[in-house]
Amino acid sequence: MSSALTSEARFVTGSTMRHVVVMTFTGALGLMSMFLVDLADLFYLSLLGKTEITAAIGYAGTVVFTNLSLCIGTGIAAAVLVARNLGAKRPERAREFATSCFMYSCILSAVFSGVIALAADWLLRLLGAEGEALHLAKQFIWIASPGFVVLAGGIACSFTLRGLGDARRAMYVTLVVAIVIAILDPIFIFGLGWGIQGAALAGVIADLCSLAVGFHSVHRVHNFFAPPSWARLRADLREISEIAVPAMLTQLATPFANAYATRAVAPFGNEAVAAAAIIGRIIPVAFGIIFSLSGSVGPIIGQNYGARAYDRVRRTLTDGLIFATIYTLVAAALLYVFRHDVAELFRASGRTIDLVVFFCSFIAASWAFTGAQFVASAAFNNLGHPNTSTVFNWAKATIGTIPFALYGAHVAGPEGVMVGVALGSIIFGVASVAWAYRIVAKVAQQKA
Repeated sequence: MSSALTSEARFVTGSTMRHVVVMTFTGALGLMSMFLVDLADLFYLSLLGKTEITAAIGYAGTVVFTNLSLCIGTGIAAAVLVARNLGAKRPERAREFATSCFMYSCILSAVFSGVIALAADWLLRLLGAEGEALHLAKQFIWIASPGFVVLAGGIACSFTLRGLGDARRAMYVTLVVAIVIAILDPIFIFGLGWGIQGAALAGVIADLCSLAVGFHSVHRVHNFFAPPSWARLRADLREISEIAVPAMLTQLATPFANAYATRAVAPFGNEAVAAAAIIGRIIPVAFGIIFSLSGSVGPIIGQNYGARAYDRVRRTLTDGLIFATIYTLVAAALLYVFRHDVAELFRASGRTIDLVVFFCSFIAASWAFTGAQFVASAAFNNLGHPNTSTVFNWAKATIGTIPFALYGAHVAGPEGVMVGVALGSIIFGVASVAWAYRIVAKVAQQKA
């Protein structure tokens, strides 16, 4: 245990590809373990034999993922400000930002959880939920929403650790969530017979454990939380918001697109929504490394930007794209090989099987372009262009999703929706990467 203030910028020397691989794998291990348990959640609930329960998880998951996106957005601000100030040899300023970002995240999530709890019925109906699926989804959200604030604090700690370059402890913050849920889920769902309510309660307890681990790592191990101060938070509010607000808007683009995709398949029945719920759990497990790329590559870019090492910034961007492409192709190949096993794992039937197999066969590989956009977003956020990240992500979530999904649904039903969303990902993935390289070149030229 160290009581000294951490001040070393770890990413300004050594192989950028090595930093990308280490940060991404450690970040992904914790993140994917959470998603894997989320997948197990769905598996346990599917054993209850009710399509309505699977559909309810699909609807509620969209709302819950919105809170996660907000937390990640504020976490990105913490990682950027900590990494950038460490790279510029201002460790005390980085420490103040870590504390202010923690407070900012918790307060914002408290407001969000209250709104979600009150508006759950309206939001779920907007997504197309009805009948028993609506009732069960509301119960899940009402139990889970108090844990949103705790989750926000844990994620803020995890991203602060990423900014410090402590990939291992950042991983522990999310890994503990998976461990606790893996233990409590079978007990609550089957042992106590609490069903979907038990799954929600297990999540809240896991979030509490995550916050405890994260706070200990930042405060006790790194001595990197300054005494909380409302005056300091007010002083830092503008600088945090300049990164956090665009980052949150960027993160909200994904659940918006997911929500629209869920709404687009809802008219095709509960079997189609159940397939969407299963695919929604498969994606984070199969592509969790892709999800972690933005948070992993960001601190490497941020520290080198703060140290004015622009050649290393460009190299990091390139290495991140190479890594995303290779990983996605391998994961997509495995999904194709085991496509029928994946569908059978969740006791799917009828159209649900067809849709899950279709995704594993033809759509999974398109995630290489989503990964490319995540890497580009990390560059935008850390090079002082967070609004550009917002524009690209919302363009993809709207004009890159809605017209494609609408036309696809009209021509080929739920399969058409998936193809349409994939085409939008390809177009905006390529465009965002091209723009990221342009910004790197422009920043280097301006500073020179």
